[in-house]
Amino acid sequence: MSLQGKKIILAITGSIAAYKTPQLVRLLVKAGAEVQVIMTESAKDFVSPLVLATVSKRDVFSSVSNGAHWNNHVHLGRWADLLLIAPCSANSLAKMANGLCDNMVMAVYLSAICPVILAPAMDEDMWLHAATKANLEKVQSFGNEVIPVEHGELASGIIGAGRMAEPEAIQEHLESFFEKKTKVHPASSLKALVTAGPTYELLDPVRFIGNFSTGKMGIALAESLAEKGIEVTLVLGPSKEKVNHPLIKIVNVVSAEEMLQACLKVYNAADITICAAAVADYRPVEKAPEKIKKGSEDSFHLELVKNPDILATLGRMKRENQVLVGFALETNNELEHAQKKLESKKANMMILNSLRKEGAGFGHDTNQVEILQKNKEIISLPLQSKAEIAKSIVDCILSIHKNDA
Repeated sequence: MSLQGKKIILAITGSIAAYKTPQLVRLLVKAGAEVQVIMTESAKDFVSPLVLATVSKRDVFSSVSNGAHWNNHVHLGRWADLLLIAPCSANSLAKMANGLCDNMVMAVYLSAICPVILAPAMDEDMWLHAATKANLEKVQSFGNEVIPVEHGELASGIIGAGRMAEPEAIQEHLESFFEKKTKVHPASSLKALVTAGPTYELLDPVRFIGNFSTGKMGIALAESLAEKGIEVTLVLGPSKEKVNHPLIKIVNVVSAEEMLQACLKVYNAADITICAAAVADYRPVEKAPEKIKKGSEDSFHLELVKNPDILATLGRMKRENQVLVGFALETNNELEHAQKKLESKKANMMILNSLRKEGAGFGHDTNQVEILQKNKEIISLPLQSKAEIAKSIVDCILSIHKNDA
């Protein structure tokens, strides 16, 4: 795919890798893109603005307070289809992570309403430093995309990781990015609801009843649906996992009751609903207003009440054209219990998770499941990454929706 008609801002920061940017500009322009170059003052030490202006056929901006053009950062942030920061130095990465605005590149970054992709460049020791890793994770959590660094000879003479990706690789990455955005999928008109993660039922201000769910499986399902072009509402219990996809709207909840209410708000509009959250079955009758102190007694009695059954509630409300999928996490008589749950909850599909299988269940990046459907043979998926498991499950769901939802 070409970059025909795409408006791209190339933001250059102070790194020796800036010497590669004239070639990058040439490639992007040749592919049909309109390229506007901006740069920091320190970037001028590594590449000439005149060269960049010549190959881009546009003036290069490096100052926020440039006479009549003082507000260019706002206009550029609204003009572009994409902001590409390449090279992105360790210093600029730290500024991005903390919202600092002391140069043209940072001003445009903070003003941009378009997607942002960065290509880091630094020496290996800087790349591997804990502070850099933390900054990178923080910037990615904002929804920005990172082009992986390459391994090779660095400016210091060391052989290692930290090289900025080559211009040809960056061009390919951008073309792939725009291809994903514009690709129309048959399922792109659908909407989905996914629950993920645990629920916490508070005992007092510092304690809760919960479980070991991380939300990885549910998040993988949400991302797999989104990759098909489906608009997803992800109702997410307490989780440290990161979610980055423009088609996923996250609704954060804590308790089972909060999760149910969040689901009810969007369920009627959902074509597909996947209940992958590990919801607490019980909650305390009441939450203590202050921390419960340890008394002299040898035992402590806690009165619990049943939580709402989210899957069963949605099953009772289900329309013919909706697909409802549940998860059954079992430790014994797995298939029997999962089959009963499939029928009693009025679901179209039940995903059986067994905690007895190594590498499956809570906390792992892998999983191994059985897919149960009404009047159909059980599909057994071998141990593999949760992302691959999610793709297979989503393919089965879309088949159901197409044929007999």
